[in-house]
Amino acid sequence: MFFDDNLLIYTATGKALYEKVKELPIIDYHCHLDQRKIAENSTFTDIGELWLAGDHYKWRAMRMCGVDEYYITGGASFKEKFLKYAEIVPNLIGNPLYYWTHLELKQIFGIDTPLNAESAENIYNAANEKLKSVTVQDMLNAFKVEFIGTTDDPVDDLAYHKTYGSINVTPTFRPDKLFLFEDSYIARLGNAAGIEINGLDDLLMALSLRLDYFVTKGCRMADHGMDRFPDSYADYAAAKELFEIRDSLTEEEQESLKGFILVWLSKEYAKRNITVQLHFAVTRNVNPKMYELCGVDSGFDVVSEIPTVQNLVGFLSRIDDDERPNTVLYTLNDSSLASIACVTGAFRNVRMGAAWWFNDTVEGIRRNLKIIAEYSSLGNNLGMLTDSRSFSSYCRFDFFRRILCDYVGNLVEKGEYDEASAIQLVENICYYNAKRMVD
Repeated sequence: MFFDDNLLIYTATGKALYEKVKELPIIDYHCHLDQRKIAENSTFTDIGELWLAGDHYKWRAMRMCGVDEYYITGGASFKEKFLKYAEIVPNLIGNPLYYWTHLELKQIFGIDTPLNAESAENIYNAANEKLKSVTVQDMLNAFKVEFIGTTDDPVDDLAYHKTYGSINVTPTFRPDKLFLFEDSYIARLGNAAGIEINGLDDLLMALSLRLDYFVTKGCRMADHGMDRFPDSYADYAAAKELFEIRDSLTEEEQESLKGFILVWLSKEYAKRNITVQLHFAVTRNVNPKMYELCGVDSGFDVVSEIPTVQNLVGFLSRIDDDERPNTVLYTLNDSSLASIACVTGAFRNVRMGAAWWFNDTVEGIRRNLKIIAEYSSLGNNLGMLTDSRSFSSYCRFDFFRRILCDYVGNLVEKGEYDEASAIQLVENICYYNAKRMVD
């Protein structure tokens, strides 16, 4: 049967484990949702807006299947965009989008018909009828979302970060723009902190003040995205000099200054009990013409081939175990996943994260789970996150829970793991580990 209750679960034990976790609340500790829409309890004009207003996963798929940009980021109506997306869905067999699309149709709209060109009009109308009575908070409550960690720049005002009913919306400290060391951004950071930044000490004070402000708004997470970690790290004296000449830094000098600040920030996170997420091995905006046309986060990022393990070790080794924050590692290039997982045994407070971005597939998640289990510790894994801009993306938690329960259930059925431990394991991974981290 198409997308039945046992989707992706192939053993009796796996199905029993899934029953234990399928209704657990959701801790989404890393996403890109618009907190203002949560605060305003926005509605959706139609399923086209819900799905295609900002989902670069779908945009990439449509480009790969030859859809004109007019129906992707162009001026077409959301209905036209939805119908074009529906046409290409049958081509996506095995792609996570195929699973997510139909899980969303079933779990949000009660629709269990395969989406394609023939069914698109009826599905569009039925979904829109349902959306007439659904708000953003309705959708979050339906998925039992307890915690949302949005992604926020240090200069953001965080006006909409608060608790809405049972939904705790908190900021995540994401200072990526800082590392361009542009005067205009430095000035904005100073304004946000209420100080004038004339030197490195002022910069560090501004960052410290903004971190404190984030904490008052419930911040429990920080996040850094990069292609790789620096090769060199300035000491304090050298960093002061480099910051003074930031307009004329060589690439090596800029990297060295970045290294100093990364280490300094990590220690500041630890002081505030903030968990830092490190996303690496990504090369962004590789299509210059389309980047100019569509901007960032539009589907033009790729897996990086740059070696990262030695760079990662070089970074972690600069922070003593008792000064290191809880640290979660995500690599976009999972060819080095085993090597990176080994690093978690060499440094305290470091763990592997979920299968990130392009690896968020059926086999990518299975591979992630298996390698973490074999080279690190699966039991302290934090489970799933959406990493999404879409309010309908919480079906991804169900997708992950099914794959996790199938993986663990298979080990139980083979006599390699006891069922009582399996129940506790999947419950911790699906909810309690993340819950303890953000409480």
